This record gives sequence, C-alpha cells and structure tokens, in this order.
Amino acid sequence: MSTKETKEQANMDERQEEVLEQETVSDPTAELEGEEVASPQPAEEDARLVELQRQAEDNQNRYLRAQADFDNFRRRTQKEKEELAQYASMKLITQLLPVLDNFERALLTGGEAAEGDSFAKGVDMIYRQLTQVLDAEGLKRMEVVGQQFDPELHQAIMRVESDEHEEGTVIEAVQSGYVLKDKVIRPAMVKVSG
Repeated sequence: MSTKETKEQANMDERQEEVLEQETVSDPTAELEGEEVASPQPAEEDARLVELQRQAEDNQNRYLRAQADFDNFRRRTQKEKEELAQYASMKLITQLLPVLDNFERALLTGGEAAEGDSFAKGVDMIYRQLTQVLDAEGLKRMEVVGQQFDPELHQAIMRVESDEHEEGTVIEAVQSGYVLKDKVIRPAMVKVSG
C-alpha cells in the first residue's frame, strides 16, 4: 500500500468511528460499554400518576368531610347556646312551683273563713305578683280539664267512672301542670274518666 492509500484508509476509519459515535449518542437505548441506558418506563409513570391522583382525591374528600363536620358542630353549638339561654331560668322556676302550689292552697282555705279576709287579700296579692313574674319568664299553666288524656302532658293518678264524659277525658286537675315557653316542665296530675 502506498502512503496515499494508507491516508485514505485512515480517513475512512475515522469517519466510520465518528458515524458510530453519533449513532450511539443519538440512540439512548444503545449499549455503552456493556451497560444499558436506563429509560423511563411509561407504565411506572402512569401508575405513579394514578396513585398521586388517588391521594389528591382522598385528601380532597377528607377536607370536605372535615369542613362539613365543622359546619355541623358550629350549628349544633349555636342551637345548644340558644336553648341554654331560652331555658336558663328553668331550675329557678321548678323550685318555685311548690311555693305557687302553697299559695293556691292558702287561697282556697283562707277564702272560706270570714276572719281571714285580710289574710286572704294579702296572700292573693302575693300570688298575683308571683304569677306575673313567672308569666314574664314564659311560664304558663296548662288548662287540662275537658281535654283528652295525653301522657306527655298529663300524669293520671286516678281513673273515675263518669257518664258525662267520654272515656279518656280529663275531668279534674289534682295538681297543675306547667309549660315553660314550649317545653313541659311539669305534667299535670289529673283524674281521667274511664
């Protein structure tokens, strides 16, 4: 071989090496020194994306549930606060009911004796004053005579045979029942026709 042929052969060898290097660089899946280039797996990426979307949905659902629970809690506490304010005087009024009963009894017996006329007037004034205070708090006496017996409003203590009234009618109130605003705080003790 001549020098010219040798140079041409060397140039061809160099070009082949350059072409091989370019193909290796441009092909990411080509082997480099016996090792494969790691390429991302589309299936793994899709699975990861699906998992992240599921987690995002779970977090969104938790957030919405927590928000709904908080709203329910806020409404419930507001309602409890309103009920507490509305029935705050219930304990006091419950304690005053026996006093009210005693005033009624005193008026019934005091009115019968002529010498107790001034006593009856005094007790009557106290009774009216007390009932005005209790009325202002929302206490109302139940009117039960002549009504159908209702176990939520009445406590039957006796069944009486009566031809005048149909069965289950309240014919006498032995002890008055009271309602505070719209809540029964003491049912009426009654006699019921049977």
